[in-house]
Amino acid sequence: MSNKPSHGSPPHPSDTSRRDSGLGGMFCLPDPTAATPPVSSLVRQRRKVLALGVGCAALLAVLATIALVAGEIAMSVPTGLSAAFGIGDAGDVYVVQQFRAPRLVAGIVAGAGLALAGAILQRLFRNPLASPDVMGVTGGASLGVVLILAFGASQVLIPFGALLGGVFAGVLLILLGSRAGLPVARLVLVGLAVQAGLAAAVNLFVVRFPKELASSATQWTVGSLYGRTWPEVQGAALASAVVLVLVFVQYRTLATLDLGDESAGALGITVSRARIRLLMTAVVLAALAAAVAGPISFVALAVPQLVRMLVGAPTAASLFVTGLLGATLLVGCDLVAQHLSPVNVPVGIVTATVGAPWLLILMLRESSPAHRRTA
Repeated sequence: MSNKPSHGSPPHPSDTSRRDSGLGGMFCLPDPTAATPPVSSLVRQRRKVLALGVGCAALLAVLATIALVAGEIAMSVPTGLSAAFGIGDAGDVYVVQQFRAPRLVAGIVAGAGLALAGAILQRLFRNPLASPDVMGVTGGASLGVVLILAFGASQVLIPFGALLGGVFAGVLLILLGSRAGLPVARLVLVGLAVQAGLAAAVNLFVVRFPKELASSATQWTVGSLYGRTWPEVQGAALASAVVLVLVFVQYRTLATLDLGDESAGALGITVSRARIRLLMTAVVLAALAAAVAGPISFVALAVPQLVRMLVGAPTAASLFVTGLLGATLLVGCDLVAQHLSPVNVPVGIVTATVGAPWLLILMLRESSPAHRRTA
């Protein structure tokens, strides 16, 4: 019997994967034959998304309040909130507005950016392990910062170095994938190799640094919100807001790509260009997050998967909630790093401590026979 699909029936996934090449072969496609969920299921999913979004917003508000009032100079909630708006004692206003508020906003911007970048990459690559810290973006950001420090440039240029380094890593990944025409599994391995190579370069520079620079570089490459200033935070926040608008403008394209190459092409989308645009959007978003907070790990990896587990298939609303949960998680981890750890540690250590077990659980889940049968 011939394996050729009958007229009008969708191609078998294996046939689609064999036809993909170059950038088209970089991504694993979902099954276009999946049935549309019933209306009742959609209503339940929307309620779940709304409940999760409201819960994250409420928790973020509580954590933000704690971030503004807690510290060596403790304040009451009314005092801290008033100081955030420039009302009250001059000393309280200075502490809140110049030290605590920039750190809080940096955590929100970086957490949301990392989570959204991870969600886009995982959806494009159809792989739960695809994230900026796995695919080399944060490694490139680290290398950019270390090069700024190595050449003695002003530390004002550190965010620009991180941004350029992250974009360089993304371009390198695109070039390697398009040149070799690698399937998705191999491309993720290429991303791991890129990340490892960039990390090795960073370590080489740090070892060669004078002691006073090595300490600063090491702290930054772990990921930290300490010492953020308004010029750094405002620049990253404004640029991230612009990129976030581009994310949601392109959401319909992202959803259309889920239908498969042939269907997306029939709807007028140039598939390879659309994927490159979405990939670079995610890369820039992650690089901006790294520019303000350093290469913080596991937020981009864990948050999108957690949202999917809680609310189901991705939608535009769940993408927004993903950013909100990422911001909540990073602000919460930073509070743990500041106030609940035995010593004041960078927030990247806390996220790595939380994320390492999650990565292990995710890998065991992906490799389980039951999951492979249902995938």
